[in-house]
Amino acid sequence: MTIKEASQVTGVSADTLRYYERIGLIPPVPRNESGIRNYDEASIGWINFIKCMCGAGLPIEALIEYVALCKEGDKTEASRKAILIEQRDILQQRIESLQKTLVKLNYKIDNYGHLNQEAIKNIKWNE
Repeated sequence: MTIKEASQVTGVSADTLRYYERIGLIPPVPRNESGIRNYDEASIGWINFIKCMCGAGLPIEALIEYVALCKEGDKTEASRKAILIEQRDILQQRIESLQKTLVKLNYKIDNYGHLNQEAIKNIKWNE
């Protein structure tokens, strides 16, 4: 599929797809006989994986390292797994921190709701 089609399928702009490939964030995309990118299922899979990982806040550098190790083959399996485990642990800590923040925000919001109801009761509408 063309870069335009890949962009539509993945929701990632054509410029971003070119950038991802240039910096090694996705493996090189196969090209047709004219040298035009021809995205296959594997390419789309990589794009979706990177999109998901970036959306979760994983650093680009860790993902580039992971892709580079993938290119080296099975001998890097332990290193790749270690990267994913490390990033999972960091993400888990972020989620726990965000959960605590969410609890605090909900508490504050609930209290504002209570305060606002009290303020409404005390308004003198006929003045």
